Amino acid sequence: MKKCIFVVEDNPNIREIIEFLLTEELYEVKACRNTSDFWKQMRLNIPDMVILDIVLPDGNGIEICTQLKANVKTHHIPVMMMSANNHLNAVKAKCTAEDFINKPFDLNDFAGRVERYLPN
Repeated sequence: MKKCIFVVEDNPNIREIIEFLLTEELYEVKACRNTSDFWKQMRLNIPDMVILDIVLPDGNGIEICTQLKANVKTHHIPVMMMSANNHLNAVKAKCTAEDFINKPFDLNDFAGRVERYLPN
């Protein structure tokens, strides 16, 4: 069974690239435009990993990460935060995600980071 990754990214170009890359790597991908899409998907299915943009139109990835890590049913899910606008040290101080990546990112590096948490 394919491992499922939720990708929360408001930029449609970046979201499509990530979705394409992860699908090519044989993951099932649920792409979400915003926090409300993400929480709707969470009610239907618990993913194996979550990739979160920090700045979203209706909230932010740090709040999602904090909620996931505080919940006994979801605290084990690996979370990768990504952002073009935030300094990683500031983000790390606010959130207990497993990984952080700056945009723009190298696609091979991105795929390697995902593989580290969800080996096929």
